[in-house]
Amino acid sequence: MIVVETSNRSGVAADERAAEELARVVLAAEDVVDGELGIVFVEPDEIRALKSEHLGIDEVTDVLSFPLDGRDELPVGTPRALGDVVLCPEVVGSEWRGPLVHGLLHLLGYDHGEEMEAREQRYVKG
Repeated sequence: MIVVETSNRSGVAADERAAEELARVVLAAEDVVDGELGIVFVEPDEIRALKSEHLGIDEVTDVLSFPLDGRDELPVGTPRALGDVVLCPEVVGSEWRGPLVHGLLHLLGYDHGEEMEAREQRYVKG
């Protein structure tokens, strides 16, 4: 079972339910049937600080991914922690689906390139 926890500390309205539903669709399509996922909506200052701290780049961005277990083999009975996707609603606006899918694919181990782009297009267009 996939457990999705959402949090909105951006101060901007975000469709947390739709984000959770899209995440479940993407994970099911990628054959991920169990795990824990966090989706967090943050202010520009927070995503800028996270990007600076973790990537050494001091700029606001649309999405960041913090993968944990991904698709790694885990001991039987160990719950899978997929990680967190952090989105900035003030950057993504109503076009949040693409960045969310992008972040989810990074959690699953995909790197930028043609395969990732094709998957993003497929999931965003539904």
